[in-house]
Amino acid sequence: MGRKVIITCAVTGAIHTPSMSAALPVTPAEIAEAAIGAAEAGAAIVHLHARNPVTGQPDQTPEAFLPFLKVIKQRSNCVVNLTTGGAPTMQVAERVRPAATFKPEVASLNMGSMNFGLFGMLNRFKDFKHPWEQAYLANKDILFRNTFADIEYVISTLSAVGTRFEFECYDTAHLYNLAHFLERGLVKAPLFVQTVFGLLGGIGAHPDDVMHMKRTADRLFGDAYVWSVLGAGRNQLPIAAMSAAMGGNVRVGLEDSLWAGPGRLAESNAQQVRLARQIIEGLGLAVASPDEARQMLALKGGDTLAV
Repeated sequence: MGRKVIITCAVTGAIHTPSMSAALPVTPAEIAEAAIGAAEAGAAIVHLHARNPVTGQPDQTPEAFLPFLKVIKQRSNCVVNLTTGGAPTMQVAERVRPAATFKPEVASLNMGSMNFGLFGMLNRFKDFKHPWEQAYLANKDILFRNTFADIEYVISTLSAVGTRFEFECYDTAHLYNLAHFLERGLVKAPLFVQTVFGLLGGIGAHPDDVMHMKRTADRLFGDAYVWSVLGAGRNQLPIAAMSAAMGGNVRVGLEDSLWAGPGRLAESNAQQVRLARQIIEGLGLAVASPDEARQMLALKGGDTLAV
């Protein structure tokens, strides 16, 4: 296969709140349309969270995922990636339930505990429609728990049903944690390593930070991994460009950034995918199809999604 770049689109997440952007999908119908639109724009993988359709709060019950998963499976060949991160305030047994229920091709897996600071967003966003939003963002006491026991629990639960992982690594230590599980034989190559930049509590978004994470992953994993990047907020597209130019893959979406340019809110997830695609194709590269991504990541196939 020639050089192809996988675009992942994370369409809603659990970081941004509904009052921040009218484009943020909240209802099952909105999440389904956002995922399908992103796939049609060029995303091979859609990374999915669920929300309460009235309040927009993160909802990690399998019942909240089922309506949009049914629609996505019927209308798109994209790779479905379900979160096991949920929201950073949730416990791992709650977070893993949707993936354990629906057995997707890919599930995200956070590779270490960390401080999780969202309160900086209150410098920009002041007015909120729902009472929970401001308190959620203002919390300076969030410890996103991902202990070795938690990680092993997710690996054992989902490996049993053939689900592979998007290993989310927010700092250098997370790469070493992943190397530990690889050495023990609990995870297998090819590792899909998503290095995360620019979120308060994790590594920064300077080009030196990107290079450091890439060098470390190269040294630890050699040719046993597929590299992708996630840049938070305004860092999304600059870091995507770095990754594509350096042989990596990219993740975009309204989970990670609400923006399509300086001071310009994105109109949709699909718009962000198109912007990433322009960068990739401008470098003379091609975007991977869902089936090409399946081959690159050794996935089990979309027909296995249990909806």
